[in-house]
Amino acid sequence: MLLARQGWALARPFARRHKRELGVLLAILAVLLGPFILRPASGNAATRHDRRLVIMTPHHESIRREFGQAFAKQWKEKTSETLYIDWRVAGTAELRMMVASDFVSAFEYYWRRTLNKSWSDEIGREFLNPKAAADSEARAEFMKSKVGIGVDVFFGGGAYDFEKLAAAGFLVASDPATGAGLARLKERHPEWFNDESLPAKVGGETYYDPSLRWCGTALSSFGIVYNRDVLKRLGIEKEPEHWSDLADPRLFGQIALSDPSKSSSVAKAFEMLIQEQMQLAIDRLKQKPGQMLSAEKIEEAGVREGWIKGLALIQRICANTRYFTDASTKIPLDVAKGDSAAGMCIDFYGRSSEEEVRKEDGTSRVGFIAPVGGTAISVDPIAMMRGAAEPELAEAFMEFALSDAGQKLWNFRPGSPGGPQKHALRRLPVRKDIYAPAHLEHMTDAKELPFEKAKAFTYHPEWTASSINIIAFLVRVMAVDSHHELRTAWEAVMKGGMNPRALEYMQQLQLINYDSVRTDIGPVLASRDKVKEVREARLLTDLFRRSYADAVKFSRAKR
Repeated sequence: MLLARQGWALARPFARRHKRELGVLLAILAVLLGPFILRPASGNAATRHDRRLVIMTPHHESIRREFGQAFAKQWKEKTSETLYIDWRVAGTAELRMMVASDFVSAFEYYWRRTLNKSWSDEIGREFLNPKAAADSEARAEFMKSKVGIGVDVFFGGGAYDFEKLAAAGFLVASDPATGAGLARLKERHPEWFNDESLPAKVGGETYYDPSLRWCGTALSSFGIVYNRDVLKRLGIEKEPEHWSDLADPRLFGQIALSDPSKSSSVAKAFEMLIQEQMQLAIDRLKQKPGQMLSAEKIEEAGVREGWIKGLALIQRICANTRYFTDASTKIPLDVAKGDSAAGMCIDFYGRSSEEEVRKEDGTSRVGFIAPVGGTAISVDPIAMMRGAAEPELAEAFMEFALSDAGQKLWNFRPGSPGGPQKHALRRLPVRKDIYAPAHLEHMTDAKELPFEKAKAFTYHPEWTASSINIIAFLVRVMAVDSHHELRTAWEAVMKGGMNPRALEYMQQLQLINYDSVRTDIGPVLASRDKVKEVREARLLTDLFRRSYADAVKFSRAKR
């Protein structure tokens, strides 16, 4: 006590001399400690639970809250157990990299400590390779192991991402010890896995893995989010309906886009745009086949023509772009604020943005359209991770997501029977039977009818599925890395009266035709050799910059 009084006596003169510094220090401490002092009681949920389910997801907070609370409540009523859902959140691409990195570390530990074998970089590459030789010991040991990374469920993303995760061996159809998983779920609910409820394929898109390592829970499409007020200010009365509407010269500097090399959803949207142009080209050639007498020859020619026309359309849309963002969530926010007239995004981002600014009379300055015939209806899946610590809980959560209760959460209005508690999620259920008349009256997007729209577009993976990374790379070199030069060229072409010759200079796309990119660029990207990739990118970027400069010179000379 005496020491304390002496300490305080010594501190008082210091406090008087350094009053301002102490004030700043206390303010900093308040900022640092505030989140811990003011955190809600629910923040202690992890210390008061019976079981824990770890879910890795790119889903936003509203989806996590609605699904987490509804499942935990159902589990409590069924078992009397308090469940803690531990969400691990990041973007899908980032999560994929984290999963791969964690499995490498986990398997290396298993290889060294359990199997007592020496580790090498070659083993690290081999066990992840789905095409590894049949006699690969590393691959065989991994595929029969229960090596895990402390995650039970992967919830959300795209089918492409889940196909990659499944091929690597990170997702499993069933737990070897308990039998829990999607395989058992299908046996228990055969009424879900059929053409009347959850078809295996729709419009060329896979809705659940044939080996049952993943399954779709909600539907996704890509489209255009737009601001009606900004469009009217620009003199555009007609709302966009097609991808080509984004190339309107009146939208110069008014389009918001994500960098497709950073956003897998935008890369997928660009792929859909190219496939639409391929199908249109095939349809034109069918009307006037010329010397092409077989359907195969017409398809081959249409695919190659559509590839160039698709890239040309992407180039003009990019020329109208204000910026390329790394975060796809930024696009609907900027459009809603009026900073951009329109942008490309995944459907639920667009619908959620429309919902947030909707007035009491039901009108909204924001709209969203998925171009009919211009986008596939794909799925947002769920899966159980290899080595899940809680396989039965994982199965129960997957069952909930596919059940009537989980499916209603996606699109029912808040407060309606079975609907979310707080926010409309504006996602479309994957089960076809949920779109029954009795349910449609409670849905926020009852007019969407995705299974009908899916008939207008057939996805052909053999045309472009292996080229998604190539498409992202090409957009980067011709539009992202050379954005200033592209905008300058496009502006010059417009001021020059849209001279066809000037457009030819700007759009010299035969450099990256369908066959050459697959034989030249594809292998470079597949090699993962960054030096070669940078060299290729620099070469193509320089070529495009020269073509843009030629377009500017020609346009100015003709004025």
